[in-house]
Amino acid sequence: MKRITRRNFVKTAGIVTAGVGLMGIGGLSLGCGSGEAKMNSGSKVGGATAENYSGEKAKVYFTKNIDADHLIQLYQKINSEIKGKVAIKLHSGEPHGPNILPRDMVQKFQAQIPNSTIIEANVAYGGARSTTAGHRKTLETNGWTFSKVDIIDEDGDINFPVKNGFHLKEVAMGAHLANYDSLVVLTHFKGHAMGGFGGSLKNIAIGCASGKEGKLQVHGVRDFGKWILGDTFMELMTDSGQAICDHFGKQIVFLNVMRRMSVDCDCAGTSAAEPTIADIGMVASTDILAVDKACIDMVYAAPDSKDLRERIESRSGLRQLTAMEEHKLGNPHYDLVSID
Repeated sequence: MKRITRRNFVKTAGIVTAGVGLMGIGGLSLGCGSGEAKMNSGSKVGGATAENYSGEKAKVYFTKNIDADHLIQLYQKINSEIKGKVAIKLHSGEPHGPNILPRDMVQKFQAQIPNSTIIEANVAYGGARSTTAGHRKTLETNGWTFSKVDIIDEDGDINFPVKNGFHLKEVAMGAHLANYDSLVVLTHFKGHAMGGFGGSLKNIAIGCASGKEGKLQVHGVRDFGKWILGDTFMELMTDSGQAICDHFGKQIVFLNVMRRMSVDCDCAGTSAAEPTIADIGMVASTDILAVDKACIDMVYAAPDSKDLRERIESRSGLRQLTAMEEHKLGNPHYDLVSID
């Protein structure tokens, strides 16, 4: 197999093959009432619209304010099942990445979660973060010095089973992930060169997989012999995300921060495109599909989202949502409740 480097990874990720189709999105209808504001998803992605759906809905909490105090408030709405030893999964970024989450915000947030540790895993595309030693140096460069960061595949990996997956029967996760009782998924929501967008699903599905084995499984290299794009890649991510959600059960929550939403992931580092969409806010839920879909719906409702929408659609990114729905990995129908 051809050696994977960060340069050819990014180059490959930027190629849209003929098999990657565009997935359109239906008419959006976002409404906001007085008092406890509710903004209902009207997107046709994932099935029936909010207008003709009368079943149970997930609850997604929203704030337009992006700061530590509001992040903590969101977390307090969803954290009733978080207990024991807690892992906080975030993307710590390539060296000097301009779009990663503010460290002071994360520091204040983590201080409110007892017995918590930030976790990361090594990458598969070469570069500083492909080894534990280089990864630790990058963490220091990027200011993640206020807390221990557990590089969960430092001591190898452990297989998490996938029940009735699209393609995978198991995924190799960083071995240390099994040491935690609960998982807080803190995600910088943005575009992604291969996935179209990176939300909570991408954060855990790729981010918790081990660098030497699991990430190659999720990218299709192990089964297909090459880096996979399009619908199949979204399904592989769903398989991996499902394995993690099944493992933690009710003891997993999701927070997405919609700030500095470049079309590129934080793995692009200093080469990431400058964001062309304004910051929107933050959302939180116990439902992984609802939290990612709420972000997509708000992005599509934004008047300045053309570039990000094109990135999402050109990579079949919306397949993330429909794949999760097909595997009942969350509810596509939600009430968006403002805490402002």
